[in-house]
Amino acid sequence: MTTRQFLASVPRGLADLLAAELTTFGAGDVRERSTGVAFAGGLETAYRACLESRLANRVFLEVARFEAASTEGFYAAARALDWSQHLGPGATLACDFSGKHPTITHSHFGALKLKDAVVDALRDASGARPDIVLDRPSVRVHAHAHGAQITLSIDLSGESLHRRGYRGAAGEAPLKENVAAGMLMRAGWPQLAAAGAEFLDPMCGSGTLVIEAALIAARCAPSLRREYFGFVGWRGHDAELWRRVRSEAKARCLADTPPTTVIRGHDRDPAAVRDARANAQRAGIGAWVQLEVRPLASAAPARPGGPEEEDSASRPSSRGLLCTNPPYGVRLEDLDAARAVHRELGEVLRERFQGWHAAVLTGAPQLGMELGIRAARTHTLWNGAIECRLLRMTVEAASLRRPGTLAREDSPLRDTPGARMFANRLAKNLKRLRSWADKAGVSCYRLYDADMPEYAFAIDIYHTVEPQETWLYVQEYAPPAEIELEAVRRRRGEALSSLPGVTGVPPERIKVRTRRRTPRGEQYEKVADRSDFHVVLEGGLQLIVNFDDYLDTGLFLDHRITRARLREAAAGKRFLNLFAYTGTATVYAAAGGVTATTSVDMSRTYLDWAQRNLARNIGSSPQSASARARHEFVQADCVEWLREDARSRERYDLIFLDPPTFSNSKRMQGVLDIERDHPALIDACARLLAPGGLLVFSTNAQRFRLDPALAERHAIRDVSAATLPRDFERNPRIHRCFEIRQS
Repeated sequence: MTTRQFLASVPRGLADLLAAELTTFGAGDVRERSTGVAFAGGLETAYRACLESRLANRVFLEVARFEAASTEGFYAAARALDWSQHLGPGATLACDFSGKHPTITHSHFGALKLKDAVVDALRDASGARPDIVLDRPSVRVHAHAHGAQITLSIDLSGESLHRRGYRGAAGEAPLKENVAAGMLMRAGWPQLAAAGAEFLDPMCGSGTLVIEAALIAARCAPSLRREYFGFVGWRGHDAELWRRVRSEAKARCLADTPPTTVIRGHDRDPAAVRDARANAQRAGIGAWVQLEVRPLASAAPARPGGPEEEDSASRPSSRGLLCTNPPYGVRLEDLDAARAVHRELGEVLRERFQGWHAAVLTGAPQLGMELGIRAARTHTLWNGAIECRLLRMTVEAASLRRPGTLAREDSPLRDTPGARMFANRLAKNLKRLRSWADKAGVSCYRLYDADMPEYAFAIDIYHTVEPQETWLYVQEYAPPAEIELEAVRRRRGEALSSLPGVTGVPPERIKVRTRRRTPRGEQYEKVADRSDFHVVLEGGLQLIVNFDDYLDTGLFLDHRITRARLREAAAGKRFLNLFAYTGTATVYAAAGGVTATTSVDMSRTYLDWAQRNLARNIGSSPQSASARARHEFVQADCVEWLREDARSRERYDLIFLDPPTFSNSKRMQGVLDIERDHPALIDACARLLAPGGLLVFSTNAQRFRLDPALAERHAIRDVSAATLPRDFERNPRIHRCFEIRQS
């Protein structure tokens, strides 16, 4: 048997389960990563992974690895390979590119260069070139860059393996099939099913969890009914071996003998249940599952050997697993409805499912508190781009708590050497910065910012005045893909378990977010809808913050000094705030005595927030200058507003321009890239300046360089160092700030 190198990709949060699964297929040298598992094995192992893996997204066969620091070097190295080993006459081709490369900065461009290399190599060898087919090609070639290191692979799956072939109408906010299988495996369903336990999803939607549970219980390979795999058109494909692998998998599946366990799904939506039944038929397990139109309130364990009881109070509880993905965000219109569903689910569990296991996936983690059951384990999973929490519970007296409260439990990681080291650094920072903050009257500040690179967090302290509480806002920087997932988990646990003891902030007031290497334009993306607002003091002003609903709280702490400088310059001025966000700069300008303000932002939500911020701070008496000032709030794409609407407007004495680093919001016309677009933005703002006016331009782009040509048109002063607060001194690149006047 020829041993080859493979990589199986997997949804984030499931790599450890995939590693264990691949081992059962004969994989060796298994190496777990955050979004994949590398392994060695023969072609049979790869075929089994494509057919039998319940977790993998794709399976890649490595065909080459080389270093190419330039686009030309990448093309030359890829073209030098013998692609006739992989593509025969008449084969069709598709190419993909991923990762970060020094010169190939767009995946589409990388895919085109790879396609050119493969096509040119085949044309040189045979005089013919393959046709390019993006959907279900004979061979899909994938290139992944890690810096200058390139790995070329054949995508043996061809398309994502979560597409089992049974899903018809997906419904709204569908749960990916391999994520559903991951939930079930995390919850111990394979073992429970083998012991004859019941299964119920009382909000089954299109039936994904029910179908995956049935396939697991019947030991059926999930892709037995799948029509397309990427290796079938590959020249290295062993058709006889594949027939044997499929035959053995079919023999293991209890196709003619349904599993003895009861597997049920309910949903209140008749259309969803119709879709679920059709999907179950396509999956070949329609006769094994019970799918009914029923409200959540009627959910109860099945009577052994008979129909379900609506009133189960007098019946002893039976053992089983309730696993569900309650609607959140996309499928519910508001938080009150989502909270009501979670609370009702908790009531049903506590009243009727004593002794059962439960696994609940939620994309709004705070809603888990509404269940009133303490989670024994919590896992982070990603359903596509949505970060979720899987709450695993045993419904018993010891696990019950009052709905809406957070369980307080000591973590075994608190006393590890890493946790003690992190706690010591945190304590030193707290002692130093708390003394400075008290003297300076600063109530919200950055306590820690990846001071120790292996503990990659930004931790901010917020002392609120309404109500009077202390909160921690913790942002975890997403680790590079090459960092071992177990190390990431351990360090996260060590850091988070240390926070309450060092800071004195209780767990329920510690909010954690994961911040990936994405632009600050994501401030417009909502992650929850709790609408739980708090008030903090900064510079004697009251500002509203939110710790739950967005990736940012509504207050950029690194702009504290910049806002103060705007207030000092504002007296008697007409002030324009572009990309106004929550209007904190407008509040400062109003406090400085402006005659008028205009705040422009494309988000109605943030403009409403800005108006609330202003209302809390402008003087209420007719004699107050800030009350007499005119305040205008404009909902518009700032780029378009500068290009069109601003032409007929008055001139401004003071302008604050603080755009996101990058934005491709659907509400914008085109794409904003601050590295490329800042000269045009600055020139447009300068045209709005009154004689002697001042433009303050700020950006959080980490590698920002001001276009030198701007100095020929404007008087520019770099005030980045002067606007860097003390609590951000460890990260001097947090922002760049410039004061600009017309030359």
